[in-house]
Amino acid sequence: MNDELDGLTPSQRLAELGLVLPAVARPLAAYVPAVASAGQVFTSGQLPTVNGTLIATGKVGAEVGLEVAIEAARVAALNALAAAAAQAGGLDNIRRVVRVVVFVASDPSFTAQPQVANGASELFGQIFGVLGVHVRSAVGVSVLPLDAPVELELVVEASAAAF
Repeated sequence: MNDELDGLTPSQRLAELGLVLPAVARPLAAYVPAVASAGQVFTSGQLPTVNGTLIATGKVGAEVGLEVAIEAARVAALNALAAAAAQAGGLDNIRRVVRVVVFVASDPSFTAQPQVANGASELFGQIFGVLGVHVRSAVGVSVLPLDAPVELELVVEASAAAF
């Protein structure tokens, strides 16, 4: 049980939100989407793609507005969860979210990277309850692969049954 408040599993919470984990995104180069080690799953950077297409491109604070960037972080978070769940043997084998790193391709004057990253952090809280609370970095960068506005890395703890 991931949250004593309601007793729902992460997959049940995801369904209540009207969301479905996407297929694991194919890597753009020589790496794998996720690796399991020592009871944890580490994902590669995940972009905000839906069916292989970025939902937005450009710099946040210039071509991409704050609300679109927040949604991009949510989409990247779902993609990262899909990669982690594939390694863990399913979403319900993820015991807790440990660490989230959100890279935001930012216009030089944009300084709201933490608000963008909240799109992912709040989603993890909705899915995992108190076990979705995590450490996080929100980092402004000049450019990301394919001109994506956001890229997200995730570390989760998985149940022993997953290994």
